[in-house]
Amino acid sequence: MMATHIVYLSLGSNLGDRVAMLRTGIDALTSAKVLVRKISSFYETEPVDFLDQPWFLNCVVEAETSLPPQELLRTLRGIESSIGSKKEFSKGPRLLDIDILLYGDETIDSPELQIPHPRMVRRKFVLAPLAEIAPSLKHRSWSATAAQLLSGSADPSKIRKL
Repeated sequence: MMATHIVYLSLGSNLGDRVAMLRTGIDALTSAKVLVRKISSFYETEPVDFLDQPWFLNCVVEAETSLPPQELLRTLRGIESSIGSKKEFSKGPRLLDIDILLYGDETIDSPELQIPHPRMVRRKFVLAPLAEIAPSLKHRSWSATAAQLLSGSADPSKIRKL
């Protein structure tokens, strides 16, 4: 029996039928050896960094997987490409983006994968759905829980729960 790990994934979409894209991504996780345990509400969020694009829908999923981190990343990229999502440029529009926020309590810093996700504690579009499903979650590298990070966030971007 392989060990399983609790992971937190962020899903976002700002092209096409955004709700359908998030649901398709969540459904695809199950067939990819990722057992979804909790799903946050969907949040409509304004773009960050590259502002000239449609607003996003975002959510966070708590899941369980036996896939090692690099294999999980490849699996998520496969889900994105299977629905035709392409990253034309960093922070740009996309049909579906799935990021690994946390993989257990691990810290990984490689060219292709950083865990915890390097910008997650500064982004309300990640912290709001994360704090909804795991308010007391605290990675060992954080100074506070997910809920405390959200309440103290300096991120000025607009976000609203659907």
